[in-house]
Parts: sequence; C-alpha cells; structure tokens
Amino acid sequence: METTHEAKRIENLYKYEILDTPADGSYDEITSLASKIFKVPIAIITLVDTDRIWFKSAHGIDAEQIGRDPGLCSSAIMSDEIYIVEEAKKDPRTLSNPLVAGILGLEFYAAAPLRTAEGYNLGTICVIDKSPRRLTPQESNMLQQLARIVVTQFELRLQSRMLVKHLEKNKDNNRN
Repeated sequence: METTHEAKRIENLYKYEILDTPADGSYDEITSLASKIFKVPIAIITLVDTDRIWFKSAHGIDAEQIGRDPGLCSSAIMSDEIYIVEEAKKDPRTLSNPLVAGILGLEFYAAAPLRTAEGYNLGTICVIDKSPRRLTPQESNMLQQLARIVVTQFELRLQSRMLVKHLEKNKDNNRN
C-alpha cells in the first residue's frame, strides 16, 4: 500500500508531465557533462514512477527504463542526501541486485535526488561505474549542483507549459 507521502510524490511527479516525453538535448547535455566530470561511463537522469524508473536522459547505456524493484534510484529518493554505493559487490544493500550481479556489473553508484521546492524527490541524477571508487566531498557537491540544475529545468518547463495554457485560455475568453 502506498504511503500518503509516496502518493503525493507521485502526484507531484505527474504534475510536471515529463514522463515518456521525447529526448531533450538540454538533459542529454547534463548527463554527458556528468559523465565527463565524474569520469564514469554512465550518467542518467531518472524519474521514479509507481512501478518503474524512467530515464529522461541516459548517457552510456541503451535503455529507457527499468523496473522500480530492484532499481537503486528507489532507495536513493528515500533520502535528501547523496546515496552512494562505493563497492556494490561488497555492499550488503546491493549484493543481490541484478544490476550488480548481472550483465551491467555495476560497482559504483552515486545519486543526488531531484528534489522539488515542495520537498518531493522525483528521481535522481546518478553516475555509475563498473569499477569501485569513492566520491570526494567536492564531487558530492557537484552532483548536488547538477541535480538542482535538472530540477530548475523541470520548473522552467512546467512554468512555460502553464503560461501557454493561460494564454490559450485568455485567447479563448477574448473570442467570446
């Protein structure tokens, strides 16, 4: 059963009308930049839906979504802090995860939640490597900064859509 907070988080996610939208160059630029900054092969902007983790942008991996369970992003959105797995094959949180034991062979995962002004974590920006590593405090700050940039993009998109709807409504009212 969904908690009240989770139901409100999902409602907030849907408000942005981003799920299942086409690729967007601005988000692709962010994941490409994240891959370069952190020197990792994979960087993803995710949105955590009720039963799936949808990729708004995925650099270095050819996928559009994965199931919410066993996705690491589901765990990452439970906190407002960076979620880090430095050595996935030794970490009890991830030992049985198919993304670790399976074909991806994930070893390092770091994610910053995409937190809205209302306080809901819609998803993450995450960086992934197939080798264990640590995240420096400076890198943690940069990942959080990238998360804020993504959320700002979401907010600008929402405001733009609301403005268009408002203008269309006024245009229709002026015709009457």
